[in-house]
Amino acid sequence: MLKRQQKKWVNGVLSRGYKAGAALCTFPDILEGCMSPLVLSPYSGWVLDRVVGQSAPETAPSRSSTPKESALLTNQSSSVEKVASASRQGSSPPSSTEPSEAKGNEDLSLLEMDQEVIPAVLPSKVTEVEGCIWMYEEMHRLKGKEGLRQRQEQQEQMVRAVYDLASEQLKRFDELKELKQHQEFQDLREVMEKSSKEAQGQQEKLKEEHRHRAKILNLKLREAEQQRQRQEELERLRKEEGQERLRRLYSIQEEVLQLNQQIDPNYRHKDLPRIDLSAYSNRGNQICGLVSGLIRTTSERGFPTQVDVANTERALQEMRGLISSMQQEIAAAVEEKKRRDEEEERQKQKELLKKEQMKAQTPAPAQQPGGKQQKEGLQVKAEESTMQWYQQLQDAAEQCVASFSGISNCKDNNEVKKIKADLQKAATIPVSQISRIAGSQLREIFDKINNLLSGKSVQSGGRTVSVTQHPQGLDFVYYKLAEKFVNQGEEEVASHRDAAFPIAVVASGIWEIHPRVGDLFLAHLHKKCPYSVPFYPALKEGTSMEEYQRMLGYQVKDSKMEEQDHFLKRMSGMIRLYAAIIQLRWPYGNKQGAHPHGLNYGWRWLAQMLNMEPLADVTATLLFDFLEVCGNALMKQYQVQFWKMMLLIREDYFPRIEAITSSGQMGSLMRFKQFLEECLQQKEIPLPKGALQSSFWRS
Repeated sequence: MLKRQQKKWVNGVLSRGYKAGAALCTFPDILEGCMSPLVLSPYSGWVLDRVVGQSAPETAPSRSSTPKESALLTNQSSSVEKVASASRQGSSPPSSTEPSEAKGNEDLSLLEMDQEVIPAVLPSKVTEVEGCIWMYEEMHRLKGKEGLRQRQEQQEQMVRAVYDLASEQLKRFDELKELKQHQEFQDLREVMEKSSKEAQGQQEKLKEEHRHRAKILNLKLREAEQQRQRQEELERLRKEEGQERLRRLYSIQEEVLQLNQQIDPNYRHKDLPRIDLSAYSNRGNQICGLVSGLIRTTSERGFPTQVDVANTERALQEMRGLISSMQQEIAAAVEEKKRRDEEEERQKQKELLKKEQMKAQTPAPAQQPGGKQQKEGLQVKAEESTMQWYQQLQDAAEQCVASFSGISNCKDNNEVKKIKADLQKAATIPVSQISRIAGSQLREIFDKINNLLSGKSVQSGGRTVSVTQHPQGLDFVYYKLAEKFVNQGEEEVASHRDAAFPIAVVASGIWEIHPRVGDLFLAHLHKKCPYSVPFYPALKEGTSMEEYQRMLGYQVKDSKMEEQDHFLKRMSGMIRLYAAIIQLRWPYGNKQGAHPHGLNYGWRWLAQMLNMEPLADVTATLLFDFLEVCGNALMKQYQVQFWKMMLLIREDYFPRIEAITSSGQMGSLMRFKQFLEECLQQKEIPLPKGALQSSFWRS
């Protein structure tokens, strides 16, 4: 029982020693002790020494002991010392080669070996020791807490210090960053200011250069303006001189034409039946042609030069000389006639005396027939019958215009104006639609025009139109339809030569049913193209040059005559349309009757053209166009007579055209010459291009 209590006490002491020793450790040692195995505290020996040292004086005077008890105390003291020494040995620092668990086992074995010799301790001492131990433990526990608290405070101070340091470093870093940004911004601003200053300097430099260049440009512009003004002044002077020369040319041409009128090839003095002025007339016509060609050439070129004026003045002088020569010849012939008359008078007187002496009646001397001499020159004027026909057509056209004056001059009546516009559209639009289309569509156009002229209602522009809407409607439609046919020849055929045949076949069919349309067509054609008569208008006294040019077929706008090429193109289109009409008939009409204006009129036109003096550039163009379109039909109709006519053109008439043609007008002449040579060589006139074949009407 006693041994058990002693063993329990020792174990408690050891355990409390372990706790006391552990309390003295630092915070890391506490953590390490909690994890390491249980060992004796290094202070356990010191505690036992103190306890034994205090208990020995107390027990010696208070009690008397027996030798057996003394021995027991001695043994107990020695046992405690052994335990203390063992504890001190155990409290010594452990060896690096021996683990702490081995040391604890040695202490326990030592205590077990000395258990038997340790005497039982008094309960009061045990309690006191335990109290001391508890106080010591409490003291060390408080010290540990205090140390732990101080360590925590130290750690918190360190954390605060580190935090403050980090905050300060962050502030320094932010300040450094802000400083760096400020420096960069300052550098950037300095760079920008420097760039701005450089840009301003460059801009100032560019402005200075611009001002310098502007000054130079202003000088150049001023010089250019002065140069332009000088050129304009020179151009104005040149134009004034050119216009003056042109007026001079016109005055010369007018004088030449007036002088030429004094030369009448049919002139026969009542007392001079044998005088012939045809040579003077031919030369006068040639001079007029040369002057007209020169004026056309200079008009196309712009303004005439001084050389042109000199040439026309030479031509005028030649014409004056020609007139003077003619007058001298007439005067000489008159003197000769006067002398002959006097001689004849004397002879008559002698014969009278002789007759009286013989007292016999003698028959009056027979008059010797004076046969007409063949003219060496050609005609300048058209035949009288032709001019009468021409004048009849013009009078008919004027009467037609007068007949519908009520509808044409109406300005206040909107209803009449509306009827006029509808009738004009109904008459002209179908003609504009004629082209090389299928025969069935061409027939529809013909029926539409025929129905309108027949008094039937037709549709035009979505409206119903009839000539019966106005008493003068039919005459108005006749006139406008004929005018439109001629305009198509002047414009459409001039641009597209193939269009002559479909337009001509419709016009021929309408002409056959409505003859008045044909007469008005000829009147319009002769007025716009006098060469289709043929007729060369003469300059009459009091007629202005512009009016005379219009009489010749030229278009004059703003006192300026049209170009020669455009004039020839229009004349060519109208002659081609005329040549196509005289050989074509409407295939669906009545073929029993004769053509209202057939090939005989074409033959007459060709013969009259060859009997008249040629005109430069005009005659060759019109003959070529007429023969190219109508030559094949004339060849089939007149056969041998036609080829005689062709030979006459080549041998006699062509040299006359060539003699009056200038170098700038050789195009039409060479084209005509090539056509004549090919036709005479092949003995064939080819079909004209675009002629309507039978397949056209079947489509």
